[in-house]
Amino acid sequence: MRGDGRADGRDESPEERADRKWGDLLQEIRVAQTGVQILFGFLLTVVFQPSYRRLSDADQTLYMVTIVLGAAAIGALIAPVAFHRVVTGRFIKPEAVVWASRLTLLGLLLLLLTMTSSLLLVLRTATHDDGYVPWIVAGVAGLYILLWFVIPAALRLRTAGRTTHPSGLDDGEAD
Repeated sequence: MRGDGRADGRDESPEERADRKWGDLLQEIRVAQTGVQILFGFLLTVVFQPSYRRLSDADQTLYMVTIVLGAAAIGALIAPVAFHRVVTGRFIKPEAVVWASRLTLLGLLLLLLTMTSSLLLVLRTATHDDGYVPWIVAGVAGLYILLWFVIPAALRLRTAGRTTHPSGLDDGEAD
């Protein structure tokens, strides 16, 4: 703690930090939410196409799973806004930010699954060959996992316990 009672990092109160983190989280959600909503909107139209009936039972099941995953991803990514609305004015924003962050992470995991199952469905339909399609989908899913989770987690672990940023800024100033 500093002499003024504030934690190390930015010169901000816990309430100011929660406000900043809430704003950051909303920006992150906007990016993910736009993508999942566009994908979901496209997926909703598939069932109304004449060619949908020609899909195999397995592909129709995969389509239904994909739709449900997309709906769940949208729900999880919208949940922080509803969560905030319900608890607003209760002076628990720091706790709300933690829960909103967890819901956003869940939404990203569901988005990963939605994108992966969408890719599997499209490639199975486009190629009519299941032999190599799962390998392509696994590679893309692995890339998402690497970029979205592994690299950030590795950086977080590598910098755990650091009290100053390499630029000379405190941790809080750099995030």
